[in-house]
Amino acid sequence: MATVSLTRKEFYDLAEECRTYARELARFDQTRVNLRHCHTFNVWLTKLKRYDLLAQPLATLLPARPIARWQIMALAALIGVILLLALPGRMGRSFVTPFLYGYWLSLFLVYFIPERLYGTTIELLEGKVLRVVDTLEGLLATRDLGFTEAAYFRIKQNLEAARRELREQIDIVHRRW
Repeated sequence: MATVSLTRKEFYDLAEECRTYARELARFDQTRVNLRHCHTFNVWLTKLKRYDLLAQPLATLLPARPIARWQIMALAALIGVILLLALPGRMGRSFVTPFLYGYWLSLFLVYFIPERLYGTTIELLEGKVLRVVDTLEGLLATRDLGFTEAAYFRIKQNLEAARRELREQIDIVHRRW
């Protein structure tokens, strides 16, 4: 994948995007998977990894896993229907009945598995965005990118606001437990 030079204008825009994205993520339930935001983050991460200054620091940042509870439940129900139709003709009734009761119990238990185990929740997305904000702040502090004083402080202000919003949302989730 070819890298693109990160210009001052793009850096400024990324700082604003981080602030806006942090505010947007704060509007959603932190413990749930939001498929739209997962897909949006994956597109954004691909864009970020193309920049020369961000490619290496963000190389280990993994894309979001857009897997929601309803998808898991639909897949489990489909497997159950297939087994329900296939098993009675192949196995004895003494095996099929306990198997089906066990299946319905396991389907009930699967519903209560926390979404963060199989998908990327909003909280995890906020952590990923926070890592991007940290990377941008590090670049702003260590590199001379040629910003005017006003632009430098505006970028710094946007990144600090994004960091504050993201940390606040992550802290709120952890205080619940």
